[in-house]
Amino acid sequence: MADSQCKIIMTKYSIGDLVHHKLFDYRGVIIDIDPYFQLPEEWYDAVARSRPPKDQPWYHVIVNDSTKLTYVAENNLEVDSSGNKINHPMVKKLFAALQNGHYMNANKAN
Repeated sequence: MADSQCKIIMTKYSIGDLVHHKLFDYRGVIIDIDPYFQLPEEWYDAVARSRPPKDQPWYHVIVNDSTKLTYVAENNLEVDSSGNKINHPMVKKLFAALQNGHYMNANKAN
């Protein structure tokens, strides 16, 4: 059996966390996490204007009061401590409830 290494990446946020984008001033909820930047270079060049590091966690965030999904570097996010619900059509499909500022996953693990 070949030796394999498993690199553990620590993230500041978790799926279901409420966050605020520091640069673009919107609220959202995290729905997925990449351990490092995983979109095409063309996307980074065209969209990531602040040139955040690619070797840190990146988050898939659904945006409050819209139908948008964004891809955000960890250093551009901060905790949204408002505790207010996120108004987005995907919330009810992905999460069961908002408890203590965190959305609970709608899918039960085995």
